[in-house]
Amino acid sequence: MPGPRRPNRGPSAAAENRAALIAAAREVFAAAGYAAPLSTVARAAGVGQGSLYRHFPDRISLALAVFEEGVAALEALAAEPGTTLADVLALMTEQTIASTAFIDMVSTPPVDPDPRILSVRRRVEDLLARVLADPRRASGIRADVTAEDLVLVIGMLAGVLAKTPAADRRRTADRVWELLRKGIEA
Repeated sequence: MPGPRRPNRGPSAAAENRAALIAAAREVFAAAGYAAPLSTVARAAGVGQGSLYRHFPDRISLALAVFEEGVAALEALAAEPGTTLADVLALMTEQTIASTAFIDMVSTPPVDPDPRILSVRRRVEDLLARVLADPRRASGIRADVTAEDLVLVIGMLAGVLAKTPAADRRRTADRVWELLRKGIEA
């Protein structure tokens, strides 16, 4: 639902407008996917498209701002001593249930890859690789499973959840993991 249009307060509103755009984009991408019209994001934030493009010159810039928090949360969890691969995958699953858009953006290899997306994908793969490299943290996982395999698995999950009504995503995600564990566990 579009937010009310706020009066233009000029540069003093820049930080507030940016935060409103990120919050609106998070909701719009979660509901309509990564390809949702950016005009919908601007309306939902209560700003004009000019404000949107001043802060985010393209879709990828906006998406990366929206999803930076999720990547940072994954990195923080993976850095905690005692965190297992199951813990990291559980958080990734929660993020996927909340918004398939981010996982779709990171896990689907684009035809013409943008280096910014590849950078985020590498961050996710690196954190998964670090957890996989520690046998205590990756207990029960087959030795031949790679971080790239796990990104692909999460992408497959996102693909299924993107076509699943929000109310059914938890149950569907649990079932998908039940089936996928048979392929990655030792």
